[in-house]
Amino acid sequence: MGGLFFYFGAVRTASSDRDAPRRYAFDESDLETSINVMRRFLDEQESIPWDALRFITGHINYGGRVTDDWDRRCIVTILSIYFNEAIMVQENGEYKPHSFSRSGLYKPASVGPLQEHTDYFSSLPQIDEPEIFGMHENANITFNRAESSTLMSSILALQPREGGGGGGKSSDEIVIDVIDDAEERMPALLDEDDKGPTTFVIQDNGLLTSLDTVLMQEMVKFNRLMTNMSSSLSLLRRAIGGLAIMSSDLDDMYVGLMNNQLPPIWEKVSFATMKTLGSWMKDALSRIEFMRTWLVNGLPVSFPLPVFFFPQGFMTGTLQTFARKYMVAIDTLSFKFGICGFDPPETHPEDGVLCSGMMLEGAKWDPDAAMVVDSVLGEMYTPLPIVHFIPAVGHVIAPTSYACPIYKTAVRKGVLSTTGMSTNFVVAVELPTAVDPDTWVLAGVAALLNLTD
Repeated sequence: MGGLFFYFGAVRTASSDRDAPRRYAFDESDLETSINVMRRFLDEQESIPWDALRFITGHINYGGRVTDDWDRRCIVTILSIYFNEAIMVQENGEYKPHSFSRSGLYKPASVGPLQEHTDYFSSLPQIDEPEIFGMHENANITFNRAESSTLMSSILALQPREGGGGGGKSSDEIVIDVIDDAEERMPALLDEDDKGPTTFVIQDNGLLTSLDTVLMQEMVKFNRLMTNMSSSLSLLRRAIGGLAIMSSDLDDMYVGLMNNQLPPIWEKVSFATMKTLGSWMKDALSRIEFMRTWLVNGLPVSFPLPVFFFPQGFMTGTLQTFARKYMVAIDTLSFKFGICGFDPPETHPEDGVLCSGMMLEGAKWDPDAAMVVDSVLGEMYTPLPIVHFIPAVGHVIAPTSYACPIYKTAVRKGVLSTTGMSTNFVVAVELPTAVDPDTWVLAGVAALLNLTD
């Protein structure tokens, strides 16, 4: 059961307020309404209207409370396991065996005496396995890791601040060491004057290219982050020395640096992340270095999608570039996708962009079969090859392919911003599959840009 709470967007487990999942207020009235509607359909219709049952229950009775389209897709797909025509198929006057899971353990109760039903339900496991929800066994591993992370966060929050730390150092000395290390590694601000000959070139229409605009916006965000870090580190050093007031923000920062956690004062201006402080620092430095390389050397052949503060803006900039080039309305454009393998090409594509750095959760990519397949037990994340994002007019993902959502972090939620976009969801990439795409919906398969550690 625990795996469901991690993968299903409506009820994922979280370890802190910033990771809190979106919870929907499902209650008994939703269940009662759905049962009453089903009873009326069964009593008043000559044949069972399966599509209507699935739609009303999934999209209206329960889906009416759901604000995320991907959560609604998950609900409807789960319902389709049970509101299924195959349950009622008969052969020689008897119902044909049907299963709700791959192992066959979960199945409809046979038509017979009450005692047979009681015996069947008594034989079911006390703790439901992930397969009942269509998930891989890795779901339990992920759930247990999340629970352990929550426990460790609670323990760290309770540890005393006074007393010796590692190597006999006091808490103040440990924090000062962290400040010294952070200040030593702090890069210079991204300066527009450092631009190369092909960057920020004004076009004939008097405008920058759309991707140059994206770079400029990202530079502003990274410079704001670095400025915030430098000033807060200096101020905290002075507060520890008694030369400045230890405000609540600085106190929270002190605790964060002490516990290898991202300080809230930095998190407010940071890119989306669920990393510890040490990993976050390495990640931030690599992102800044990429932006500096782009600034100096010009447009890269391939873009690591995780480097962006706002990858949704990068996607929009790519569509806008295509729209200006071919004089088409941007609102008619969407992406089609090509899988390019793991080795980046040497030249830029004629249209669109090449993106890397996406990690699959819930499934893996098979490079030989060139499609998504089941995960290996214990292998939680696997890399997705470089994907060619190709703008196209009116492209629709084929029903035989899996529309795989890409999220910034493993907490697959985001508050709708003023742009009308989710702050966490980026785009859905089209992945080939040899099985029903609903298989991957139930498995909670998604691509993540930033892993948790």
